[in-house]
Formats: sequence, C-alpha cells, structure tokens
Amino acid sequence: MKRTFASIALLVLGSMAAFAQAGSTAPAATTAPAALPTGSKVAVIAMQDAIAGSNEGQRDLEALAKKFEPRRLELQKLNTDIEDLKKQLSTQGDKMNADAHESLVKSIESKTKTLQRSAEDAQNEFQQQQNEVAQRIMQKLAPVVMKYLADNGYGLLLDNSTPWPQGPVVFGGPAFDITKPVVDAYNTQSGVAAPARTGGTTGAAKPANTPARPATTTPKPAPTTPKQ
Repeated sequence: MKRTFASIALLVLGSMAAFAQAGSTAPAATTAPAALPTGSKVAVIAMQDAIAGSNEGQRDLEALAKKFEPRRLELQKLNTDIEDLKKQLSTQGDKMNADAHESLVKSIESKTKTLQRSAEDAQNEFQQQQNEVAQRIMQKLAPVVMKYLADNGYGLLLDNSTPWPQGPVVFGGPAFDITKPVVDAYNTQSGVAAPARTGGTTGAAKPANTPARPATTTPKPAPTTPKQ
C-alpha cells in the first residue's frame, strides 16, 4: 500500500521527535536537533493541506500534474475511441455478418484491457511521484513544525487530515489549528514565491488529482442473429 501524505508526515515527525529526545546522548551532528516540545497545549494540523498548500507544494504538485497531462489526454482519447466502437456495435451490430461482429467485439475488449492497464499504470506512477514530492517537502517542513510547537508551548500534535472515524480527531476547533501559521513560517523559510493566482481563488491548494481513470465497462450486446 502506498504511503499517503498523512503517513509520510507521521513517519517524519516521529523521527524528528525521537531524534530530538535522544539529542543529549546522540553523537555530535552537523545540524542541531529540533527542540523537543514540552508544553501542555494541544494543537491540530491538516498535514496534507500544509504540504500541498505551501508555496513549494503548490509549485511542485502543479508541475507534476502538467507532466502527466499528456498521459491523461492519451487515456481520454482511448476511452473516446472505445465509446465510439460501443456505439457502432449498438447501432450496427445486428446488421453485421458474424465475422465483422466478432471482430468489433474483440476490438472493444482489447482496447478496454489496454485502457485499464494504462490507466492503472499512470495512476500508480502518479501516486508514487506525488508521494515523493510530499516526502521531500515534509523532510524540510518537519523541523518548522517542531520549532513552532516548542516556541508556542505545545506538547501534543494531532493530524486531522483524515476525518473521523478514519482519522484520530473527532473535533478540533479553529483555535487549535496551527496549519496556517506553520505554512506561513515554512514559506518564509523556503523562499519559494507564492504561485500566481488565477480566477481569484484563495486558500491552500489541494493535492493534484491523479490521472482520471475513464469508465471501461464493455457493454454486453443483446443476442442477435447475424446476417450472412
């Protein structure tokens, strides 16, 4: 199973916390470990939104979406070709001889299998590269999160990227949410400029969508008596 943004975040933050806690006994390192939060306040963060909504995340995920755009258009064209063949089978199937009918059905089945394989490969490749982007950003975002917690008296952080009951947070009010200040701090540190806005949209960007998987169900033509 591929790691999601949330699982990547938990892994990196957990490693950061363990490293900070062991800082006093660990060998000297070139980079000082992040301060271990010791406060008593509780915070929640939408880690997936923090990664995807940062200037760097928006830039890199948009670039990834553009990279896969030709693949998406290719799948879309193949899906359109299949739909056209299905319409031909539906409207002309009872007028075809047995060989032509069988050839058309086999063509639809073959193209459908190709589409299913290609769509699955594209989706898996996209997800893998999306996770690589998330992991790379999270490695740099984690120290910012830890510093923010330590500087502001927090001792417990919960990720509310996934709604309850799949996620751990039943409810977390705005007063507990540190997503925006953490993203603002990371944007300042990264030095990546905010992407140009189009259409007046505001707010954190969501992760780029995976290549669409077109409908690929082959209809079962009604039994007909082929004309010779």
